[in-house]
Amino acid sequence: MAKSSADDDELRRACETAINDGGGSKQQVVLSIRVAKSRGIWGKSGKLARHHMAKPRVLAISAKSKGQKTKAFLRVMKYSSGGVLEPAKLYKLKHLSKVEVIANDPSGCTFMLGFDNLRSQSVAPPQWTMRNIDDRNRLLLCILNMCKEVLGRLPKVVGIDVVEMALWAKENTPAVTNQAHHPQDGGPVVPEDMEALLGTYVMGIGEAEAFSERLKRELLALEAANVHAILESEPLIEEVLQGLESASICVDDMDEWLGIFNVKLRHMREDIESIEIRNNKLEMQSVSNKALIAELDKLLERMRVPPEYAACLLEGSFDEARMLQNIEACEWLTGALRSLEVPNLDPCYANMRAVKERRAEHEKLKAKFVRRASEFLRNYFSSVVDFMISDKSYFSQRGQLKRPDHADLRYKCRTYARLLQHLKSLDNNCLGRLRKAYCSSLNLLLRREARDFANELRASTKASRIPTVWLEASAGSNQTVNNADTSSVSDAYAKMLTIFIPLLVDESSFFAHFMCFEVPALVPPGGPANGKKNGSNDDVNDDDLGIMDIDDNDSKVGKTSADLGTLNECLHELLDGIQEDFCAVVDWAYKIDPLRCISMHGITERYLSGQKADAAGFVRLLLDELESRISMQFSRFVDEACHQIERNERNVRQMGVLSYIPRFAILATRMEQYIQGQSRDLVDQAYTKLVSIMFVTLEKIAQTDPKYADIVLLENYAAFQNSLYDLANVVPTLAKFYHQASESYEQACTRHINMIIYYTFERLFQFARKIEDLMYTITPEEIPFQLGMSKIDLRKMLKSSLSGVDKSVSAMYRKLQKNLTSEELLPSLWDKCKKDFLDKYDSFAQLVAKIYPSETIPSVAEMKELLASM
Repeated sequence: MAKSSADDDELRRACETAINDGGGSKQQVVLSIRVAKSRGIWGKSGKLARHHMAKPRVLAISAKSKGQKTKAFLRVMKYSSGGVLEPAKLYKLKHLSKVEVIANDPSGCTFMLGFDNLRSQSVAPPQWTMRNIDDRNRLLLCILNMCKEVLGRLPKVVGIDVVEMALWAKENTPAVTNQAHHPQDGGPVVPEDMEALLGTYVMGIGEAEAFSERLKRELLALEAANVHAILESEPLIEEVLQGLESASICVDDMDEWLGIFNVKLRHMREDIESIEIRNNKLEMQSVSNKALIAELDKLLERMRVPPEYAACLLEGSFDEARMLQNIEACEWLTGALRSLEVPNLDPCYANMRAVKERRAEHEKLKAKFVRRASEFLRNYFSSVVDFMISDKSYFSQRGQLKRPDHADLRYKCRTYARLLQHLKSLDNNCLGRLRKAYCSSLNLLLRREARDFANELRASTKASRIPTVWLEASAGSNQTVNNADTSSVSDAYAKMLTIFIPLLVDESSFFAHFMCFEVPALVPPGGPANGKKNGSNDDVNDDDLGIMDIDDNDSKVGKTSADLGTLNECLHELLDGIQEDFCAVVDWAYKIDPLRCISMHGITERYLSGQKADAAGFVRLLLDELESRISMQFSRFVDEACHQIERNERNVRQMGVLSYIPRFAILATRMEQYIQGQSRDLVDQAYTKLVSIMFVTLEKIAQTDPKYADIVLLENYAAFQNSLYDLANVVPTLAKFYHQASESYEQACTRHINMIIYYTFERLFQFARKIEDLMYTITPEEIPFQLGMSKIDLRKMLKSSLSGVDKSVSAMYRKLQKNLTSEELLPSLWDKCKKDFLDKYDSFAQLVAKIYPSETIPSVAEMKELLASM
């Protein structure tokens, strides 16, 4: 027999080492042999469709003895990356149901082992390929012997020639006795096992005849051999028969003894099983009791109140030096309360009486601490503010403006910022009273600072008061008083805003963070509203309380809008009343110079645009109120000026340029000088209102004497244009009224000149108008035959109108000059008068040439030359 890996002792020892490496009961390797593993895919015909690449493996058959029982295993070993054997698969031989040699392999070296306990029967079992038929037979015979000896049964064998295997076993086994007594050594199946082996062998229908023929031949050969052997060994047979009879008697006795032992063993197994069940229950109970005691110890430790924390929460001081201990106690109490709530606490513990009692104790501890801390903070806020109010050095005094400095106040408040965070976490409802107490106290301080600052600001500002009478006729023409410099008034207002608006914004922001509002930052970094002067003593980051948000992990959805509404209510209470001092400065500035409302409006708009809508709170409302107050005061000034203009209408007879025309130009010039920022619209609205009233009043004054209406209109509209020419070039609103005045001036000039022309040459142009009227009804040839329209009538009219035309033109000039108070308008009016007269005379000459072609009149050129000489 060829040398096989089954004879490799080193391989067997390596397998035993790999199997028994984990300790425990030792297993003996009966057989180890090298194989190649492949796996096929089964088709509908039940045969392998294809093979995957083969992998080197070692199959080891091992046995393990436990008492009188022996267990047999088939182990699959694989090589690790270092070439060391390691277990890969384990199969119990008691589940082996089928041994099949693959028909597709012509060499017969590939076989498959089927186990009845595989989880997925649809997956094709692994195939094993041996190096030769000898290795295959050696492994399969070893497996079959183990199944018979250990399990007492054989698996189904398919595709193997049993006769050939028997013959191979006979040839490759040194002794029958050794084979019979040592099946684990891989020996062949003895002849008495052939019947069992044949019973497990399954062949296809197509092999039956061939197998039958072969059996007949083998039978004949065996019979011949047996007959010959019997004839030679008759004495031996008799001796064997006697031995068999005695052995049968011994076997019967042994069977009876084994039956008795089996009953006793069965009872013993039942007793052992019941004892094991009781032991398992006791062991499980012991383990459970230990785990329960450990969990209860943890729960008791979690519910235990450390004495140092209890003393701090119930009776501890709130001095600055003790705040660290207070914070630690708060953090412990917060954590303890959370740990007793689901889901931090297992729901099965939530309804335990001890947990409920301890939770109630924690709640009482929390309520008492919150009450003590709230009462302390309310008194603390009031005491700090009272101390500052009692010290006059904090406020503006006579001869000294004092910038409010809250650095020390905020430093003292920051000491308790972390405490407020924990109070919110413990009881959010307590913050309402604390916020109210803080607002009430700080409101007194802010109002006192604003009042003293505003009073001293007005007292230290020097400015001459300018009368509000600008456009009234009785005021006279002297406007030198209006040229006084009142810029210090608007500068004072700007200083008031520069000092207090950033302060109020910072206080609003500090309050929002200090009092734990869940809102975004109130002031954009670097915004104009929070810019600090060089002399400010406030910290750069007043809003940074140096604390972390305890509720970082809590959901903030829906909180922001609710907190913002509450915050604005609190800010109104914090800053309410301070607007009175700002409005007092506005009213004071208005009395000194009403036009300074324009500057103050622009200053207010600049601060207002620097405030975010959500951060406005009371500060934005304050700026809105100031803007409305300034607009109201300026509107009051504009209304008063309009009343001054309308008073001119009450005069009985007015000629020449009205007084408010040039005064408005002076007023507009000064208003333009005061414009800042977004106050342009305010001034344009004032222009619109004032000029509209001016034009309406002018029209009404002109209509009081219709005879001189056009003279009043053209003189005043001309004066309006002259006085506002420069401003109209740069101010679109005044440019619009400038064009409106220009059109009204042209219309008034045209009406007045036409009246003079028609008055001087009345018969001439009446004759021309009659001709034009008749041309609508009759032909031009018939007109000379109408009554009063004959050639004789034409000659008479020309003689009376044009015989002294130079005197008539001179009279027209004197008429134009009469009642005209603005002499500078006369040259332009006379030029227009001559042009309009020539245009009308040209039209008359064309009518005469058409209706009276035979008549001759002075030509247009002659008339033009005449007018040019005068």
